[in-house]
Amino acid sequence: MLSRFKFLHVLVLVAVGLSIQLEAKETQVISHLPIQSAQDQYFSELIKLAIKHADNGHKYKTEEINQKLNQQQQAIRLNDGRLSIMWAGTTPDYEERLNPIRIPLLKGLQGHRIFIIRANDQARFSSINTFADLQQFKAGQGRFWGDTSILKNADLPVVTPLKKESLFYMVDGERFDYFPLAVHEPWSEVQSRQDLQLAVEKQILLIYPMAMYFFTGKDDVALANMLRQGLNRAVANGEFDKVFYNTPHIKAALKLANLSERKVFRIKNPNLPAATPLDRKELWLDIESDNDAKKNQLVVAKM
Repeated sequence: MLSRFKFLHVLVLVAVGLSIQLEAKETQVISHLPIQSAQDQYFSELIKLAIKHADNGHKYKTEEINQKLNQQQQAIRLNDGRLSIMWAGTTPDYEERLNPIRIPLLKGLQGHRIFIIRANDQARFSSINTFADLQQFKAGQGRFWGDTSILKNADLPVVTPLKKESLFYMVDGERFDYFPLAVHEPWSEVQSRQDLQLAVEKQILLIYPMAMYFFTGKDDVALANMLRQGLNRAVANGEFDKVFYNTPHIKAALKLANLSERKVFRIKNPNLPAATPLDRKELWLDIESDNDAKKNQLVVAKM
């Protein structure tokens, strides 16, 4: 009888062990950079939105890594398994080395750029009327950012430090004249650095086609397919746009940007991959669809 009890006890332990192993296999950790801002939180919410709408054969949970990495470092870690996902402006190099999920996370807003400048420099920027005028000013961008080569291709002088945080101190210290950021970004960045004499430029909008995607490792096909399926479903049922337009910093920025009163300079994006879904209009923001905005804008194209 005792022997039979021991046997049953062993079977229970084995069953519990197998259950734990199966649960562990079903739950996949999606690791990403630390969430340090409202912008980061938005991308985290989109990952969760994709998980919500996908047909998951596995359970997923998100987890922040305890490291700060630039985009090149992230790309390396995606392919060696130390990181699951990153969000970045797409480039041909990233699309070749990694697995892109071609749903523009910011609906192209990342390519609509407003400048951080020194607080006492607005008069200088107000005097800009032509693209040639803008070319007399130096921009600052991250060395490995996809935007950097776009600006250089348009013959805009660019200073390129390694670290993003350096850019704020360098524009304040007159190492360059302006720091272009997406429409939704500059106000919170200026507000969080009260010790620097910075301001958001009021009259210029620089536009180029730009897609920001989630990327996974090249071989992480299952995760990429889950994200792709989930995001496409969220776009189709309207939940993606609901999250986008109701994200506080995006909603506030579109209001603050005063786009209808800005001089618009358009430049090409030579790095835009051929597979970019420009034909899927539901994926992109059309901030110039308003007739009043079109009437008031001075549009200067750089061919």
